[in-house]
Amino acid sequence: MKARIILFVKTYLLFLLLLALQKPLFMAYHQALYAEVPWTDWLRVMAHGLVIDRSVAAYYSVIPGLLLVLSAWTSAGWLHRLWRGYHLLISLLTALIFTTDLVLYSYWGFRLDATPLFYFLSSPKDAIASVSWWMVLAGVIATIGLGWVTYLFQRHLLCSERQLSRLKIPFNRLNVSGVMFFITLLLFIPIRGGFTVSTMNTGKVYFSTNNRLNHAAINPAFSLLESLSKQKDFASQYRFMAADEANQIFKGMIEHATLSSGEEEGHAHCCEGQSLFSEKRPDIYLVILESFSSHLMSTLGGEANVTPHLDSLAQEGILFTNFYANSFRTDRGLVSILSGYPAQPTTSLMKYPRKTQSIPSIANKLHQAGYATHYYYGGDADFTNMRSFLTSGGFQTIVSDQEFPVSERLSKWGVHDHLVFERLLKEMEAEASDLDTNADGATETRQPQFRVLQTSSSHEPFEVPYKRLSDPRLNAFAYTDSCLGDFVERFRRMPQWKRSLLIVVPDHLGGYPPSIDNFAVERYQIPLVMAGGVIEKPRRIGVYGSQQDLIATLLAQLGLSHDEFLFSKDLMNPQAPHFAFFTMPDGFGLITPENQLIYDCSSQRTVVDEGPQPGQNLPLGKAYLQKLYDDIASR
Repeated sequence: MKARIILFVKTYLLFLLLLALQKPLFMAYHQALYAEVPWTDWLRVMAHGLVIDRSVAAYYSVIPGLLLVLSAWTSAGWLHRLWRGYHLLISLLTALIFTTDLVLYSYWGFRLDATPLFYFLSSPKDAIASVSWWMVLAGVIATIGLGWVTYLFQRHLLCSERQLSRLKIPFNRLNVSGVMFFITLLLFIPIRGGFTVSTMNTGKVYFSTNNRLNHAAINPAFSLLESLSKQKDFASQYRFMAADEANQIFKGMIEHATLSSGEEEGHAHCCEGQSLFSEKRPDIYLVILESFSSHLMSTLGGEANVTPHLDSLAQEGILFTNFYANSFRTDRGLVSILSGYPAQPTTSLMKYPRKTQSIPSIANKLHQAGYATHYYYGGDADFTNMRSFLTSGGFQTIVSDQEFPVSERLSKWGVHDHLVFERLLKEMEAEASDLDTNADGATETRQPQFRVLQTSSSHEPFEVPYKRLSDPRLNAFAYTDSCLGDFVERFRRMPQWKRSLLIVVPDHLGGYPPSIDNFAVERYQIPLVMAGGVIEKPRRIGVYGSQQDLIATLLAQLGLSHDEFLFSKDLMNPQAPHFAFFTMPDGFGLITPENQLIYDCSSQRTVVDEGPQPGQNLPLGKAYLQKLYDDIASR
């Protein structure tokens, strides 16, 4: 019995040591982020990280514990092979998780969760498109090398013939196996996190006001496991307050002034002088820019000469200066823009077709109002269940990479942006030609068009067929801006321009600034620009809002009800509450002129709290997030 207990304890402690050593390796790999951190903080990271490391080591030790129970009844060779095979599997799995997390943190700024796993399963090609081939190769080599070295270490200390030969079948098998089973059951204590009310969670390792130190203390294997466990149990997540209290607060955060029954005409919700468009049913062109941000626009105080065409559109059209992205990834941003539905901290709603088909969408709404609906994207429309979302959302035609010749699919993300714009322009030119051949009155009865174009080139690895700026990131954004500028220049010469509305909005901020933190307000600041022949006059509008508010604002200007878009608010309605809401992994932000607040749900603490009324938005954000998850659970 003694030999089994010693081997069990050695197994657990070795797992714990290997997991703890990941912390300094993580910090050393990202040395630029931790260059100014004193050595005492490195030790604090390891010490605080042990809380979760103990839990993961316990998970890893369950199978060895059960094998030791079984060893009291047989000493067959297959049991020894199973023991070694398990340690090899754990070594390779841990190495894979560690190296994947190591690389992805450079891009995303948060530790590994279920997001990349979902992306990879839905479309492996697109999931690794942001990463260069040499980094993928290096990652594979590093995983195999680290896994093999780890296994050799375990084999020497835990799996040698000398170690396993000591596990002789005891005289009292029942007692020995019973004791080993009881010891294995004790692993439940570190797995759960002790006997307190709260169970193990990543927030337990948070100890510093420097979030990068907190991130370094997180165990990526546990972060992944915790994220996977939160993917479907929506009703139990983010229970900040009693349901009645959340309902009461939420009522004050949604727009109450709605169209009366049967009212479908006129500019609903707009006070005198707040009508933005001269046409009742304009053609609508929505351009969703990959990863753009306010930092790229000189008009908003950002970089000069990166996006001159977008800056020009903002000056001649309508620019919303306090507009925010709902999230940090494209799939979440698309749901916010096209369905007026806020992004979530723990999952992507797009991965649940059953739920996305139950939420309203702008395409369905406009189709009911007589619009033809089209979507243009140069990438894989099946990535992250996008096609399911777009189809159930009411898009009648979807143009994606498969509709372009193979010779044009030269980007890692599919087709470069200028070719996607060219495809749209050809269809518009054909439409203009048809209009020219029709009678003069034909334009009055034509079907209005709703066309959405999603760009993709301004994304890692920033490889574009364009060279104007020396910085590859800024050059990629300048390329997409040049594509937008060429599109607008040709669009102006068409007869459709005078009756069209052009809306330009990014899906999220990404790529620039390269090192911006997830827990920074400016991480979510993006432009919203409206231009086109139907814009009555240039304006700068400073009300606070986020991507989910675009739909209500647009529908109100068209005189259409937006009652079904519960979370969307009309930015031009002075009676509506105006705020920006966004989420990051296990956290949220709520921004108003009075209070700019970001809350980290993992550590249960406020990270940013600025403005003349600090703390004012905390109960609002908690209630809003709680009601959001109530709504998801009900669908």
